[in-house]
Amino acid sequence: MTKTIVIIGAGFAGLQLARRLKNEGYNIIITDQYNFHQFQPLLYQVATARLEPSAISFPLRKVFQNRKDVHVRITKVNKIDTAEQKVITPDGIFTYDYLVIATGCTSNFFGNKEIEKHAFPMKSTSEAIALRNRILLNFEDALNATPDELEEIMNIVVVGGGATGVELAGSLAEMKKNVLPRDYHDMDFSKLTIYLLEGAGHTLQNMSEAAQTKSQQYLEKMGVKILLNTVVENYDGHVVTLKNGGTIKSANLIWTAGVKGNVPEGIPETAIVRGNRIKVDEMNRVEGLQNVFAIGDIAYMETKEWPKGHAQLANVANNQAKNLAGNFVRLLKNKPLLPFKYTNPGTMATVGKRKAVVDLPFMSFQGVLAWLTWMFLHLMLILSVKNKLMIFINWAISYFTNDTTLRLILLPTAKEVEQAEDHHIINAKDLPAIKVNTAA
Repeated sequence: MTKTIVIIGAGFAGLQLARRLKNEGYNIIITDQYNFHQFQPLLYQVATARLEPSAISFPLRKVFQNRKDVHVRITKVNKIDTAEQKVITPDGIFTYDYLVIATGCTSNFFGNKEIEKHAFPMKSTSEAIALRNRILLNFEDALNATPDELEEIMNIVVVGGGATGVELAGSLAEMKKNVLPRDYHDMDFSKLTIYLLEGAGHTLQNMSEAAQTKSQQYLEKMGVKILLNTVVENYDGHVVTLKNGGTIKSANLIWTAGVKGNVPEGIPETAIVRGNRIKVDEMNRVEGLQNVFAIGDIAYMETKEWPKGHAQLANVANNQAKNLAGNFVRLLKNKPLLPFKYTNPGTMATVGKRKAVVDLPFMSFQGVLAWLTWMFLHLMLILSVKNKLMIFINWAISYFTNDTTLRLILLPTAKEVEQAEDHHIINAKDLPAIKVNTAA
């Protein structure tokens, strides 16, 4: 009898696993709350109107339209019953022989409900679009703002000095210099201040000292105000309160300061470790469970080479998926499973036009070559040729004109929100908090 693998999550890890198991003799069910895969490393470019959401999003059914062994189900997971080997969703119950959890991560607000309520996260295409709307509406509001309101509007605070925070702050700085003065001739953008707040003593904490120093130099030269060793204590939508006693008036707080795992209900508490991640062995098998696996950002694996677990990067997720796909084939042949081995190929981040930093195992470099390397590798990771071409064309236009044509404010209509709730994409309790276009 054909065995069934249920994969929860269609991010880098889940998608890679399903693609690698092509015609290997398994029945595969892949579930996700969205009907598309999203390329998260470029979400910040959607948020700053440099790329359309469709350029970094790929319909799941398109990816698997020639695969009779793959069944896509768009739904949320309510609970996992590991004893009965069932995944319980609002749209039915899926029985599995093997379960793979690839649910990734979401923003971690460290229990602060006020920050969670008022800040703008950026972990999904929907959140990136919401942030784009916020940034664009911000300057429409500025046209008729009082002096006090204008001060809040003209301060944009990015919290978190990792790759996402650095790339976003740099993109906003370029927007301030090249785009906004053309769109709003009667506004003084010298008053627009972009803050980057980081709790550690430097940006890009997981990169080399050269990358840290250079990224900070780039940002400061672009006009970004960097506050290191600075921790946000609270945010009420108007004032950012810092733990050192300082405050910043701002109507715009963008949160990139941390992530936590999306652990489905039903995973044993003993298998959940710091960061709300699931502890796995070297075969990515969940601790205490024989036929349940976790891969990607949600998985926490301690090895001799990685005693504190692997970095939550797309390259780790893809390689764990490749290894697990091979192990599923070995299971069919009654062969022993192979442990996951990972060698870090390097890390990189872009700060702006012709500005990037790259760390390879044998060298570090910055500047134009690093920027070209960053662009090439990100284009190679994009799934389809069509999307590669769309992104390249947008980047080329932006390079030569220092402008884009994607600054559209697209608010959801009440009917769209209703459909999302009906199909379990959002919860009814969230509806009052969602700003909608009631005219549509």
